[in-house]
Amino acid sequence: MATMKEFRNNVKPNWCPGCGDFSIQAAIQRAAANVGLEPENLALISGIGCSGRISGYINCYGLHGIHGRSLPIAQGVKMANRELTVLAAGGDGDGFAIGMGHTVHAIRRNMNITYIVMDNQIYGLTKGQTSPRSATGFVTKSTPGGSIESSISPVELALSVGATFVAQSFSSDLKGLTELIEKGIQHEGFSLINVFSPCVTYNKVNTYDWFKENIVPVDTIEGYDPHDRIKAMSTSMQYKGLITGLIYQNTEQKSYESLVKGFKEEGLVNQDIRLSEEDFAKLVAEFA
Repeated sequence: MATMKEFRNNVKPNWCPGCGDFSIQAAIQRAAANVGLEPENLALISGIGCSGRISGYINCYGLHGIHGRSLPIAQGVKMANRELTVLAAGGDGDGFAIGMGHTVHAIRRNMNITYIVMDNQIYGLTKGQTSPRSATGFVTKSTPGGSIESSISPVELALSVGATFVAQSFSSDLKGLTELIEKGIQHEGFSLINVFSPCVTYNKVNTYDWFKENIVPVDTIEGYDPHDRIKAMSTSMQYKGLITGLIYQNTEQKSYESLVKGFKEEGLVNQDIRLSEEDFAKLVAEFA
């Protein structure tokens, strides 16, 4: 069985010192080892942004895609080889701006992959512009007078389009984040894990101290039930989206792959998909 060390490679991350993404990388590596994966069992697909680099920092199959397109690639990988555990990763700009359409449809499709959003509430790689997660009034280079738009709530968004697994964490909580990624991997269906990951260079508002003072773990809320979708939605609204932990899980809904008629359990790489001359002739005849 692989250990965390076996999910490490010789590529040194070049995130800014103190970036929350370091902890997310460590949590993925720990979770992969804890659930019994080998590096050849895992594929990590990322988009563009600071977060996009993570696919090159972990010893597994990886693809650094284009902006906002990690999810369609990850779904394609999963459909081609269901034997792989597939993770997608991206920032809040990647997933909730240019990639928003893909995020919404991946959630409602419920394919068996895990999407980890590295949420720093700003565009870091392009040097500090407002993102869809920036709060109203947030001052950046692109909004010097303060943002006049409202912030997207990942939790409420996911719940509204039928998510079957919604979790939120804080990069400083390595143990809790690792456990959530493990649960996300083991969940049969689409798992969204939004992670508050402070940008120490460009976001001087949503800092480590700010999150520590404002986030509320759902396991500290009396009577909270992660299987109650209405309760999950109302709780997120009550605490302005600043809740962490397993927020909602539906284990009754089947995954996309399991509902596709005639779709074989084994991955395409292990299937004999050669056509006989007779079958090939029939196929060609259909297009005549």
